[in-house]
This record gives sequence, C-alpha cells and structure tokens, in this order.
Amino acid sequence: MSASSTVHAAPAFTGFSSSAQAMSLVAFTTVATITLLLCVMTGPDRDDLEEFYTGYGSLSPMRNGLAIAGDYISAATVLGTGGVIALTGYDGVVLALSTALSLMLLMFLLAEPLRNAGQFTMGDALARRMPGRAVRVTACVVTIAALLPLMLVQLAGTGDLLSFILGFSNDTLKTGCIIGLGALMISYAAIGGMKGTALIQIMKIVMLLGSGAVVAALVLHRFDWDPGALFSAAAAHSGAGPAFLHSGLEFAGGSSPRLDMITTELTVVLGGGCLPHVTMRMYTANSARQVRRSMSWAVPAVALFVLVITVVGFGATALVGREAIAAADPQGNTAYLLGSRAAFGPDVSSAETLLFTTVTTALFLTLLASVAGMILACANSLAHDVFAGRVQEMSPRREMTLARLSALAVGVPTILLATLVHHHSLQPLVTLSFCIGASAIAPALVYGLFWRRYTRTGLLCTLIGGTLSVVLLLPGTNLVSGSPAAAFPDADFNWFPFTTTGLVTIPLGFLLGWLGTLLSGRQKAEEQRRQYEAVEGWILAGAVRRSG
Repeated sequence: MSASSTVHAAPAFTGFSSSAQAMSLVAFTTVATITLLLCVMTGPDRDDLEEFYTGYGSLSPMRNGLAIAGDYISAATVLGTGGVIALTGYDGVVLALSTALSLMLLMFLLAEPLRNAGQFTMGDALARRMPGRAVRVTACVVTIAALLPLMLVQLAGTGDLLSFILGFSNDTLKTGCIIGLGALMISYAAIGGMKGTALIQIMKIVMLLGSGAVVAALVLHRFDWDPGALFSAAAAHSGAGPAFLHSGLEFAGGSSPRLDMITTELTVVLGGGCLPHVTMRMYTANSARQVRRSMSWAVPAVALFVLVITVVGFGATALVGREAIAAADPQGNTAYLLGSRAAFGPDVSSAETLLFTTVTTALFLTLLASVAGMILACANSLAHDVFAGRVQEMSPRREMTLARLSALAVGVPTILLATLVHHHSLQPLVTLSFCIGASAIAPALVYGLFWRRYTRTGLLCTLIGGTLSVVLLLPGTNLVSGSPAAAFPDADFNWFPFTTTGLVTIPLGFLLGWLGTLLSGRQKAEEQRRQYEAVEGWILAGAVRRSG
C-alpha cells in the first residue's frame, strides 16, 4: 500500500478478534506462571540478606543494564507517553525524549556516586555522611510518597487494559484483575527479591523492545519506509492539521503554554531518573566500572524505546485517527495497542495474530514487572531504614522476614486504593511522583553527594519541604479540576495555572536545602565538611566497597 493512499483514509481498526483475545489470555496465564516460578527458583535463602537486597551484584553489566531500563520504562511510560504522542504529536515526542535525557543525566551525574555511597537503599546513600534515624525514616517516607502514586496508576490501569484487550466491561471483573495481579506483584517482590525482579525486568524489556521494533517496522512499511509520509498522514488525521507537528498543542488551553511545556519537561528530566526504584539498581553493581557499563546498556535500550514509541504513536494517529483514539481512552492510553493492531491492516494472518499477542503480553509483563520493582524498593526501605534501624544488631533472617512482610504491608493498601481510584483520571498521580522526584529527591541527592557543607537540617528541609510543597500545590493544577480531562471534571478549584508544580517546587527544594544548611550554623556546616571529606574518596571515586 502506498503512502498516498494511506493518507486519504484512516480506517478505525479498534476491535480485536476473538482468536487474538483467546491467545492473549493464554499468554498472560503462561507468563504469570513462568515468572512466578522464576522468582521461586532464584529467590534468596531466608538468611541471605545481601542477596535479597542486591542479588550479590551477580548480574552481568548487560543484564543489569537491561534490568535498569526495565525498571525505568514503566507501564505508565509505555501507555501514557504513547498516548501523548498519538494525541499531541510533537509535544509527545519531546516528552519521550525527556525520559531518555533523564536516564542520561543519572548515568553521567549520579550513578557512580550513588553506588559508592549507598548499600541497599536511598536512606543508606544519604545516611553515609549524615547518620541518624530521622534521615532514614524521612528517606523511607519520601520513597513511599514518590512511588505509591505510580503503583496506583499502573494497578488501577490493569483492569481497564485487560478489559480493553480481552473485551469485557464488567466492573467486578476489573476489580478482580486488580486484586489478582496485585497479589502476584507482591509475590514477585517478597519471594524473588532483587535478583528475581531483575530477571522479570529483563524478560519484559526484551519482549517490549523486540515486539515494539517489529510493529514500528510494519508501520513504516505501510508508508513505504518514508517517515515524512507517516508524519503527514498523522497530521492529516489528527484534527489539528500542521499544528500536530509543532510545539504547543498539549498545553494550548493554558495561560502560559510555552512555560508550562518547559516546566513539565524539566520535571521529567530531573525526576524520572531519581525515583527510588531506578536508583536502587545502582547498588547491585560490584564496582564503579560495572555501573558505567550497566548504564551504557540501559541508555541505548531506553533510546530505542523512544524511537519505537514515536513511530507507533504517530502510526496510531495516521491509521486509526485521533478521534477514535480519544474515544477509546481520553488520555490515549490505548494508542499503543491500537497502533499495533492497525499496523497489520484489516486482514490479520495467524502469524500477525501471534505477533499482536506478543505485544499485549509485553504490556502485561510491563505492568507486572514495574509494580513489583516499586513494591520491592518501598519494602526494602521500610525494612532496612525504619525497622532494622530501631535495633542495634538485627539478625539477617529477621530483617529478611521484615522485608517480605513489608512487601505485604506496602502492597495490600496499594491494591485497596487502586480499586477505589480506577474510575478517575490518574494523570495527577503520575505527575505527583515525578514532581516529588524532581523537587525533593533530586536536590537531596545532588546536595548530599556533592556539597561538603550540607547538613542534616538542610537534608530534612529538602526532603520534607520539597514533598509537602508538591502535595500542597498539585491539587490546584488543571490536572485535578477545571477541565474535561481532569480527575474531577465537574469541579473547579484550579488556582495554579500549570500542569506540574515544578516551576515553584524544584527551585524551592534546592532553596530549602540551602536555607536549612545556613540555619544550622557555621559550626555544624564545618563538622559536615569534615565528615564529607572523610568519605569523599568513597563517594566520588569508589575507593572501597563498604559493608554494613
């Protein structure tokens, strides 16, 4: 089929055949069984604490890099970014590029110092030079505050995604999917630990990139391998015309669209790579060289994902039409699936049905692996920073038991909350996670790893003040109220005229850290400078690998 003929007609391939649905169901069940068995087989012994937290650093740089990429590319990223590209064109591509840039920033600035300073959790990295229970407890609270919203988004989206693929609309079935898959994710984290979840992440990223690359090739093939023809067709069927290929469409309704766009991209760049479930993978490497080599695999994998999601997103708009995508889901979360289905054309062969089943299975595995990794990060912090910190000498077996119980303590409330919020727009929760990452965690890590005079008071001000400022400002944004796509479309308490809080909260997070350090007094700052100089060789150069 020529590109010109494709441009004039965009048939809405929005239905999935019964054979595709049946194959997807079988594939989902098979994948769930295999991954659970993998976790059981690779899970640590009951008293092998370091294996649970880091997997002994036994993964090769390639496998560890793929696991990092797997943790970084969550289901919210695949579905959400694909939707933004399909609905807003150019702005969505910039968002996708920002996610890749965030991981590059982590690679060049924070990865090695994080590995050198930390042992198991973010609390370890921050407490290396500022020991104390307050630091560890605060780090745990911020870890949960940053990851809980993302877990809710992905768990709540599980029911909707499976109902879309498998063709059911019953709310009870959707709730059952959320509960069942949530229990499976808790099992992954509690049984498999770091090594088990890493293997699942590797399976996920290989399937996601492999199937996505094939679908992207099919999309380009339908346009005679001409990206220009693909973009023109997408613009023609976007309802926005040439504006689809220029900046400003996503934020067109705001008072300052250009500033809103810059703030959103800055939030993604600073926040994405600093989220605790991503940074915890730095501790699994044996050396600074291992970290560098792992990140050199992770960054190209994410860059390939950006390329795939761009082609499939534009392909969805060109082949299905923006109106049909928005009708299926106002946020465009089904665009990746619709674009994949449309790439095959109206008549789907058995081989193409099998490929589409691989795409849906990759998304299913992405949901499972992403939430499992986040539950593990929260459980590790809760067990190691909060519970183990209360006891002078806790046995490895007891801490391991606490870590597994912590996975349950984090997972069960998350499942219950997900069953309550899945009827609302969940975009504010994604934004909340990235804003906390950019406004609280990023300033704390940058100051904690590189500023010699940074004090405990400054650190607590950064973490607490940055998080609270995001929580207070976000309800006033247009994601929560004041627009048809908001979480509460019938209400209007929109007083903060931006999509994210980053314009205020990112500078505030850095400012609070500076002010807290200033208020600590010269004596405290000098004391911290001496303490930092004592560990500076460890943090910046990885002079030794610490234990304990």
